[in-house]
Amino acid sequence: MTPSNPSQHTPMMQQYLRIKAEHPDVLVLYRMGDFYELFFDDAVRAGRLLDITLTKRGQSAGEPIPMAGVPVHALETYLARLLRLGESAAICEQIGDPATSKGPVERKVVRILTPGTVTDEALLDDRQEHLLVAVCEHSERFGLASLDLAAGRFQVQEFNGLEALESELERLHPAELLVPEGFNRIAPRAHTRQRPPWHFEAETAQRLLTQQFNTQDLSGFGCEGHPLAITAAGALLQYVQETQKSALPHITSLRLEQREDWIILDAATRRNLELSRNLSGGREHTLLAVLDHSATAMGSRLLARWIHQPIRAHAILKARHSAVQTLLDLDISADLYDSLHQVGDLERILTRIALGTARPRDLTTLRDALGLLPELQTLLAQVSTRHLSDLAQRIATHPEIFALLRRALLEQPPVLLRDGGVIAPGYDAELDELRGLSQNADQFLLDLEQRERTRTGIATLKVAYNRVHGYYIEIGRVHADKVPIDYTRRQTLKGAERYITPELKGFEDKVLSAKERALAREKLLYEQLLSLLLAPLEDLQRCATALAELDVLNTFAQRARALNYQAPSFQTRAGITIEQGRHPVVEQVQSSPFVANDLELHTKRRMLIVTGPNMGGKSTYMRQTALIVLMAHIGAFVPAKRAVIGPIDRIFTRIGASDDLAGGRSTFMVEMTEAANILHHASEHSLVLMDEIGRGTSTFDGLSLAWACAEYLLIQNRAFCLFATHYFELTTLSEDHEGISNVHIDAVKHGERIIFLHAVKDGAASQSYGLHVAALAGVPKKVIMQAQKRLAELESQAFAQRTHCAQMDLFASMPPPDPLCQTLRGMLETLNPDTLTPRQALELVYQLCELRNAHA
Repeated sequence: MTPSNPSQHTPMMQQYLRIKAEHPDVLVLYRMGDFYELFFDDAVRAGRLLDITLTKRGQSAGEPIPMAGVPVHALETYLARLLRLGESAAICEQIGDPATSKGPVERKVVRILTPGTVTDEALLDDRQEHLLVAVCEHSERFGLASLDLAAGRFQVQEFNGLEALESELERLHPAELLVPEGFNRIAPRAHTRQRPPWHFEAETAQRLLTQQFNTQDLSGFGCEGHPLAITAAGALLQYVQETQKSALPHITSLRLEQREDWIILDAATRRNLELSRNLSGGREHTLLAVLDHSATAMGSRLLARWIHQPIRAHAILKARHSAVQTLLDLDISADLYDSLHQVGDLERILTRIALGTARPRDLTTLRDALGLLPELQTLLAQVSTRHLSDLAQRIATHPEIFALLRRALLEQPPVLLRDGGVIAPGYDAELDELRGLSQNADQFLLDLEQRERTRTGIATLKVAYNRVHGYYIEIGRVHADKVPIDYTRRQTLKGAERYITPELKGFEDKVLSAKERALAREKLLYEQLLSLLLAPLEDLQRCATALAELDVLNTFAQRARALNYQAPSFQTRAGITIEQGRHPVVEQVQSSPFVANDLELHTKRRMLIVTGPNMGGKSTYMRQTALIVLMAHIGAFVPAKRAVIGPIDRIFTRIGASDDLAGGRSTFMVEMTEAANILHHASEHSLVLMDEIGRGTSTFDGLSLAWACAEYLLIQNRAFCLFATHYFELTTLSEDHEGISNVHIDAVKHGERIIFLHAVKDGAASQSYGLHVAALAGVPKKVIMQAQKRLAELESQAFAQRTHCAQMDLFASMPPPDPLCQTLRGMLETLNPDTLTPRQALELVYQLCELRNAHA
């Protein structure tokens, strides 16, 4: 419904329409008393999305105005639902004083909540980052900026190619994505917002960023010479400033990420390895689920970032491994966990302090966390590892801030400031006096009453209060002659008179406004307290970051002890050696003991052709190799007896596939697209997992493609590769190429059943066991028996062909034509059976006999 001429509406509705005109693309929640109301189309939309009652208020163009509302106390619940649905909401508050306002109370939008700019505790998943991302492009080069507003972490990067962009978006998994209008280079994503092109101007972006950081340029952040990264960051910052309607003091730096610093994982690899989301989209049975026993939410989020961005710098990784070993040797992990568990989510609390939205319980959590820091320092005083010592130094103790918060806040304040009772007694004399007036009013009245009885000699004098006339002294008419001269008549009753005195009047003025004044004073003191916390904000942010890293390292130590993980080591020469490696997720979910396996790859053994039955464990073996390598590169210990790893630049996986119906791609097309990406980008330091390449087409086509891909990876890419296949013909590659070896997953037949041994052994598998696996899957027995019969026939025919006419090698060159065949072909080309006479046919038989004798 479109509103009619605004001048035809009430002043209040005119105010609403002006505000709505400034925010046409978001739902405007307009504060009216104890409700936030929505009108017109917003009301209809909110009613449908939130399942709330749609009512009416007034008229527009003769039609009732739709209205829907949510209670103030339940706002967060409804906002959370809207944000999950991808909606944005403008919160419009009363900022004027109703007592002094003529007409509607002044209102304005105090902030806009969008899926990527949420900072409220109740609206966030505490163990998952909530990222706002902006992307821009020029000539196939992309700039990308990402901001975790709730933590103040601001990062940018530049890279070439659409594949890299898709990979980064898969890693970041943005809650909201900003792109220029008309940008359509990527598949549609939820919560994508198109912004005007002038928001993506380099000069404007440079100015906004330097103003935010109060610097002359961006060279101190390493961003000069990266105009696309700066442009994306500026567009993102402008959007955040628009939505937050406040300064952003917690965003103090910008970090330039360089892709060569990380082990690159493309989108398919992240999905196939199930790092933090399984193939169904959940968190269960993922690497993160196994490793994440963090004590704090910020530690959990940091662990997820590390898993999705493994680093290549061996020096940093060795420092992390050394720190983990130290925690194990000192056996202080349990004590550290207990202390860290009480710290709370300081990252997000500090952001809310910076934005002025922190609640009283946020500040008490910060206070209690600071009180725990000396205990942590005592534990860390035992360590000699440089990395842990650096963390202890960054954590510090901040005694001045702790003392301030301890002096200012009650031990257990209410959830909301509006309820009062947040500031501790003794912190502010004026507040104490106001509270004293309100709390001690009854005693004052009793004391006054006793004094006035003594003074006047009237034993029946009483001091009382009612809402209409306020405080008064009541004296019966029989004592009218004893009323003091300073009494002023306030009300006349049938048998008594009510008076007021200067003392009682002064008390009344104080008491009646004491509560409101106390709340106002408390609000002012609270805002001043938040302002005082802005000065040490950067130091506190560094402390929170160090606590999160300590939490992750301590988690690595706990997991290593609980799950029998060992420290990996690194080498400068290329290769991967794993002894008794295990899959970190599979070993936790299967009921039977996990069968550990070895792996050896080096410059003269770059590819393993992996054969064996379905369900035998080929994919598990391949994935565990990639996960062990990845875990080593985040600083964790690994599920292996020993792991020695050389330089790794990328990990690729081509495992499993499904139709991309929205993109119009078949399973085979998806498979080939992923394979093409690997073949184009793999290097001699890449780890490649290729599983069942070529399955989606005909046998000869698939075999040919698999053969060619394997050779290309070995000869051109020179990558380290695990190549699982059911094409047994590929096992002959080891005979033709140095650097290829065959391994197989062992299994044995027991009667009509198959037993999977899951052990990796040298050499090729002897058979596929496909029918046995089909039987295990529940395929009807008649179907299995018919398949066995048909298999026997096919094998018999194949044997006969090999015996009487050697099977042609698919990839062998064609032999030169046989002379006899050439002569016969020539005779047959000129032969017309329909015109042959009996004598000519007999002569032809003699000629054929002569040819036979000549070539016998």
